[in-house]
Amino acid sequence: MTLTRPAIKLTHRGAQTLLAAAAEAAEATGVPQCIAIVDEGCNLIAFLRMDGSRVLSVESATRKAMTAATTGQPTGNIPAEKALALAEATDGRMTNLLGGLPLIAEGHIVGGIGVGSGTGEQDLEVAQAAVDALGMLLARGTA
Repeated sequence: MTLTRPAIKLTHRGAQTLLAAAAEAAEATGVPQCIAIVDEGCNLIAFLRMDGSRVLSVESATRKAMTAATTGQPTGNIPAEKALALAEATDGRMTNLLGGLPLIAEGHIVGGIGVGSGTGEQDLEVAQAAVDALGMLLARGTA
């Protein structure tokens, strides 16, 4: 009987690399963002509040990251009737706002990224830049 399982973990250095990729994308769009990266257990491991971003987006970005890490799915796609129940069941800790993406390495969810302060589409674009950076690093074997 096996009592343990191997785990792939997102490191602090990895989170900082993804945070930099997201910040670069946000700067390119001209929309200052709050960017949160959590590990697979929803523990915050990297965060940036860019100058000029909305202060209330600190919380929404973090919750988007947590939701994506927990569900393994992008945020914003949950049917409306389930979204309210999800928020209520988690005391508002999970959200259905666009801008959260899971971070996946070798088929394992290693965390989530959440972005907030722009439109949902802008937030998603910035989050996708980090996911793309992770994919490129994994493909090169440098992650």
